[in-house]
Amino acid sequence: MLEQFKSKQFLIFLLVGGFAAAVNFGSRFLYNYWVSFSTAVVLSYITGMTTAFLLSKLFVFKESTQRTHHSILYFILVNIAAILQTLLTTLFLAYYALPKLGITHFAKELSHAVGVIVPVFTSYLGHKRWSFR
Repeated sequence: MLEQFKSKQFLIFLLVGGFAAAVNFGSRFLYNYWVSFSTAVVLSYITGMTTAFLLSKLFVFKESTQRTHHSILYFILVNIAAILQTLLTTLFLAYYALPKLGITHFAKELSHAVGVIVPVFTSYLGHKRWSFR
């Protein structure tokens, strides 16, 4: 199982995911002008997810024989699990763990960054096995 995380495909997945995460993270600042922090985290996740799907289909899982509409459905399902991981991690860190540790400067930004990173491994496995098989 660990061999999967040493492959060229996983490396490209990380690069694509890193770019999509940057889109996710950056767009949260824009959304936050109009909506609450929690809503901005969710909207930015959707923006990053759309970016990730398109780039994953083009560059990571090029050999997938899955029909596009099936890939989209499974991609959404895998990402529902990932968004829950992201949101729960972000909110836990921002409103509980970091304040408890006395960290208040950039707490939301740090919390969101960690929240975006958490589902990397579960998402790769889910997309490899279901979204783009």
